[in-house]
Amino acid sequence: MPGSKIFSFNGIDMKSYKIQRNPFIVSTDDQKIIREHFGLASSGQSDISIAHMIAPPGWGEPHQTPEFDEYTFIIKGKKQFEIEGEVIILEAGESIFINKGSRVRYSNPFEDPCEYLAICKPAFSPDTVNRE
Repeated sequence: MPGSKIFSFNGIDMKSYKIQRNPFIVSTDDQKIIREHFGLASSGQSDISIAHMIAPPGWGEPHQTPEFDEYTFIIKGKKQFEIEGEVIILEAGESIFINKGSRVRYSNPFEDPCEYLAICKPAFSPDTVNRE
């Protein structure tokens, strides 16, 4: 096929791209919606994870000190970050990078849901998030 590049992985010919139409839905007990498009749970990738998330109003997580860098892009609403004791609030169209090893707490203490993308490098893992 013209323009389609094929590469071999473990002796299996594969296309040079992967379209994700069925992300892995992470089960939560806090009404947060997590759809992992690429990462350990969805594609087996350990080098990066990309997730589309919706945090409901009043949502929050305990503090954590992850072993991965995290990039967050806010699509709709607002999200609060507590990083090393500093409180930062981001709104739609804003983004942030947080270095691995930083003590952080994520929350949405606002009245509207917050929709955002989270990109972790290496990939998010329950074993490396280090929640308190």
